[in-house]
Amino acid sequence: MSIYQYSVVPAPTKGLKAKGIKSPEARFSNALEDLMNRMGNGGWEFQRAETLPSTERVGLTGSTTEWRNVLVFRKPRIDNIAAFSPGVFIAPITTDEEPEFKADEQLDPERPAGGEGATQMLIDNGAEELNEVASMTDSLQSLTARRSSVNSST
Repeated sequence: MSIYQYSVVPAPTKGLKAKGIKSPEARFSNALEDLMNRMGNGGWEFQRAETLPSTERVGLTGSTTEWRNVLVFRKPRIDNIAAFSPGVFIAPITTDEEPEFKADEQLDPERPAGGEGATQMLIDNGAEELNEVASMTDSLQSLTARRSSVNSST
């Protein structure tokens, strides 16, 4: 599915008069500027100008090829907003208690607290716990208990 919708409009063929604009080139530029500003106010972004062939009838049985100048604009599709599904984040409950983890604590007692190796990374051992509760750490269990007590007291 395309994420943009397009609008193709004929390029101006005549200039647009305005106060102080005298030459044909300036009038043509004014007409082009006016068209582009009107499209931009509608949310359309200019992409490019194209010259394309158009087969047209001439008389009863004849046809001819005319070359048409068009301007291509695009803007995001409105129906794509429905496809966007942002994640929902729950705000943490704030309490007056001090946090359990302090920035200067070491996660791994074998590594030094500063300098090289100061950034700690959790290592995945490749095993998955089937029971979600069994994988909870003490700090998560205490956080759950605190939140439960706060929720039950309100």
